[in-house]
Amino acid sequence: MASALQRAAAKSLTIGMIPADGIGREVLPAAQKALEALGSSIPKPKFVDLLAGFELFTRTGEALPEDTVHALKEECNCAMFGAVSSPSRKVTGYSSPIVALRKKLDLYANIRPVKSYVKQETQIVGPQGREARATRLITERASKRIGQMAFEVTLARPQKHLTIVHKSNVLSVTDGLFRESVRAVPSLPGVEGRYDSIKLDEQLVDSMVYRMFREPEVFDVAVAPNMYGDIISDAAAALVGSLGLVPSVNAGDTFVMGEPVHGSAPDIVGKGIANPIAAIRSAAMLLIHLGHHEPAKRIDDAVDSVIREGEFLTPDLGGKSTTEEVTNAIVKKI
Repeated sequence: MASALQRAAAKSLTIGMIPADGIGREVLPAAQKALEALGSSIPKPKFVDLLAGFELFTRTGEALPEDTVHALKEECNCAMFGAVSSPSRKVTGYSSPIVALRKKLDLYANIRPVKSYVKQETQIVGPQGREARATRLITERASKRIGQMAFEVTLARPQKHLTIVHKSNVLSVTDGLFRESVRAVPSLPGVEGRYDSIKLDEQLVDSMVYRMFREPEVFDVAVAPNMYGDIISDAAAALVGSLGLVPSVNAGDTFVMGEPVHGSAPDIVGKGIANPIAAIRSAAMLLIHLGHHEPAKRIDDAVDSVIREGEFLTPDLGGKSTTEEVTNAIVKKI
């Protein structure tokens, strides 16, 4: 599915670096150091600094400059994204740059290993006062694509167990289409028994969260529309200790972008205590999707070793170390 992307990445790595907001500027340099520490085991990476984010929007009126999109499409074969601030109120003219990047680069799968609906919101004044409505768009094509990506991820896992997460008992049309489309993946032309070894089941999103806390061991890979994926991945982060541990990649057929799951954490910006592990692990996931499995394993093994030893941990994990100290400990082990 990503063979052309992997062939290109075997020869060169040009990585767009988009720190964006808040602690994104503190954790993305840690990911860069981890990649550089791999030395000759990967093509010498070239890093391209790019702009995006809410803070940029407040200064320039633009959250995602066209120059950034052009550079990603024309100069880079992959990218790393730091974090984006999400205002809780409506800000005229602003829309999330990470969502826009996923659309513009056709990154249809957000893969979160602990782990897409387009919405339109309107507000009108009715007889009962203000009314807000959100319209979901779920398509068969998008559902089958994310479904096939989920089957491929599951195929590489020992348990080979995939769970479809939905709420089709209430949203029978939209979630029903998502559920049916994912279930139809093994019958797609050209698949021909490829996924026969996978155990496929379903879970309603509310009971999924409940069961994740009661018996997390029964799950392996879950596939869900974007909003449900946000909910269950944050719940999964609580199980492993911190959002600062949870990586992700936004993957398409021709481009891939690593992105830590955590937000911009404005409360700790500048204190030097942001956990860099999610960003570093996102860099490892990036390498896996580019076909560099062994170098990615070196990063993951180094992270696991630092966590097990417990000497260098940021405050979110109960430690007293700084971002730089944790990064240096991981780089030393790489």
